[in-house]
Amino acid sequence: MSGELSPIDKAKFVAAKRSVDYVEDGMRVGLGTGSTAAWMVRCLGELVRDDGLKIRGVPTSTRTAELARDVGIDVISLDEAKWLDLTIDGADEFDGNLNLIKGGGGALLQEKIVATASDQMIVIADIGKEVERLGAFPLPVEVIPFGWQTTRALIEELLISMDVLGRDASLRMNGRHPYITDEGNYIIDLHLGRIGNPHQLAMVLNQMPGVVENGLFMDICDIVILGHGNGKVETRDINEGTVEEDRLDFVESDNLFSDLQD
Repeated sequence: MSGELSPIDKAKFVAAKRSVDYVEDGMRVGLGTGSTAAWMVRCLGELVRDDGLKIRGVPTSTRTAELARDVGIDVISLDEAKWLDLTIDGADEFDGNLNLIKGGGGALLQEKIVATASDQMIVIADIGKEVERLGAFPLPVEVIPFGWQTTRALIEELLISMDVLGRDASLRMNGRHPYITDEGNYIIDLHLGRIGNPHQLAMVLNQMPGVVENGLFMDICDIVILGHGNGKVETRDINEGTVEEDRLDFVESDNLFSDLQD
């Protein structure tokens, strides 16, 4: 497999591969959404198939649910699970305090609900997702369709008083039509450049009528697992204050990964 993957995909794969070491038999596991999380779901599926791992997965999007079922994971709803042992997900950005921007894949609402209903959240990412300050990646804000233009105008007005570099707010599109989330909402992407006080911004955004949720995940993530293109894996545990490094070998396989390769 190593010869077929780009360095960025190798980095995503090794981070995902290391993350499933935290999954134990009988766990209820939140399954994230996005390209890196897809590697993780496939790795879990391999353990279910080859090692007899028995888990129940709570997906954070319809596409993750479909993938999980395809690889043999027992999929249940969050209402059925009630509480989760662990959630593993990707991130668009993270800082030194393991605060995140998520929602590039459009699933931020379900992702945040699932993550906060878990004893532990692990984020898997390639090294390019680490930033000194959040904000280079556009911040997604999920809004209801009714009055979305008014909501966008209010957000832009709000940003005047925030410690950010930019204030452009654009409606996310899917071709010629607005992008629709699994809950039937729109997403407004905020192009901020830098967020000086993400805790404050997250709080005031969610107080605005019309806003459903924002993509700032503050004080939720416990562990970040960083993958590198050469197979190196770095695990940072903010609660334990530890940083561990390891290296994973690539093994040729006919397993569950062919349709994730470019």
